[in-house]
Amino acid sequence: MVNKYKVKPWIPAVVWMVFIFYLSSQPAVTSNELSQGVTKIIVEIIGKILPLNIEISTVNDVVAQLNHYVRKFAHFFAYLILGFLVLAALKKNEVQNPKAFVLSLLVCFLYASSDEIHQLFVLGRGCQFRDVMIDSGGAAFGIILYNISRKISIKKLKQ
Repeated sequence: MVNKYKVKPWIPAVVWMVFIFYLSSQPAVTSNELSQGVTKIIVEIIGKILPLNIEISTVNDVVAQLNHYVRKFAHFFAYLILGFLVLAALKKNEVQNPKAFVLSLLVCFLYASSDEIHQLFVLGRGCQFRDVMIDSGGAAFGIILYNISRKISIKKLKQ
């Protein structure tokens, strides 16, 4: 008997889910230190590109102000990638639109929800419905990007 579904296309999505789970398993202090480090790098890079004249003493103030937004963008971006990978796996399993679009979004929404519930059990972390919505928005954007990139690839192959 031939297996109806291909498992191999799901490996990237599952690996990415494990990575998201790992990041969500970090205590709040550790997670915040990581995001502040990333925010500081972003501020320093922008400071080199644009003449912002940010003094060393004010860099930490800028990092503190931007850190929240960097954290929320990280949610969005992580799930953008997940949405892309889940839709790719469904497409390789020959699931067609609009069913593939809906299933991808549902998988990502359910994973984001379970991830937020998981954070209830992590020191200093909590469950925020707003993060589920940010995650789902990122997933939807990733799904759209996958569809756009696939249409562009098909056009190029026809030429």
